[in-house]
Amino acid sequence: MRQMTACGNRRFLAVALAALATSLLAPAGPASAQEWPAKPIRLLVGFPVGGAADILARLHAARLQDAIGQTIVVDNRGGAGGVIATELAARAAGDGYTLLFTSLPHVINPPLYGKVAYHPVRDFQPVTLLVNVPLLMAVPASQPLKTLKDVIALAKANPGKVNYGSAGNGSSSHLAVEMFKSMAGVDIQHIPYKGTGPLITDLLSGQVSMTIASIVPLIPQVRAGKLRPIAVTGVRRSGALPEVPTIAEAGVPGYDMTNWFGILAPAGLPTPILGRLDTVLRRIVAAPDVREVYAQQGADPVGAGPEAFAKVIAADIPKWDRVVRQSGARVD
Repeated sequence: MRQMTACGNRRFLAVALAALATSLLAPAGPASAQEWPAKPIRLLVGFPVGGAADILARLHAARLQDAIGQTIVVDNRGGAGGVIATELAARAAGDGYTLLFTSLPHVINPPLYGKVAYHPVRDFQPVTLLVNVPLLMAVPASQPLKTLKDVIALAKANPGKVNYGSAGNGSSSHLAVEMFKSMAGVDIQHIPYKGTGPLITDLLSGQVSMTIASIVPLIPQVRAGKLRPIAVTGVRRSGALPEVPTIAEAGVPGYDMTNWFGILAPAGLPTPILGRLDTVLRRIVAAPDVREVYAQQGADPVGAGPEAFAKVIAADIPKWDRVVRQSGARVD
């Protein structure tokens, strides 16, 4: 009897040790949410240094780092209009240690590329929609073009010979010009760059004739007298450049395009982490000093939470699918 009891004890001990090992290796679940953040957080940005996404990502990353007391590492993965960074984020764990700073190309890229290795809704958890940013049509100050009618007249007189630079295939600047071409009835050649920073360099040197790109990185060049603003893309004029008309009022009625910027997480983000992130980010958006920076950059604060952000994404998917199909834009 004692031998059987000893044997049973050994079996019990073995099962108990196995269960303990399993519990130590298993994800912490709610406890990990309570302890978050226990290590640096990676913020993926789909465009290189110098563009609107990078400028705004770094602004919010610095404030978020101060608020949660943990390092935020901004990881620029430019290329393919933001697809590279988005695919990396989709494959990451939904544990709050990888976030994606994203914008309108998140919903533009799937129909534009035809196939991407992620789903813009199923693979992500919306966190906070931070700001809306209009785009700006601009030309080198050395060019004689002064109005939208000048740009349209030049393009119609030289079909296929005038070029424009964009922040990359699938970027908001790419689709903004494609929509302009379709609505204005002009033929302008596309030169894609790997972000707005490299685009601005060639725009200033005159290697490209024009652009429609985010107002954020263009404003310093406009204020320095190096670029001439032609028109903004939103439904109303920008407070940062109130003298510049909208494309709609300057000659292409009905034209409207505004880029949004926000933060997504990989799917599966624990609810407590989502709630804390959203609360902190919305406080950042509401901060007076941050709003002052927005005003200087031409950005409009939003601060919408997960549900509202999800609705924006859901509404934009069919809208931009139609724009891509109607414009004929395609990236193979």
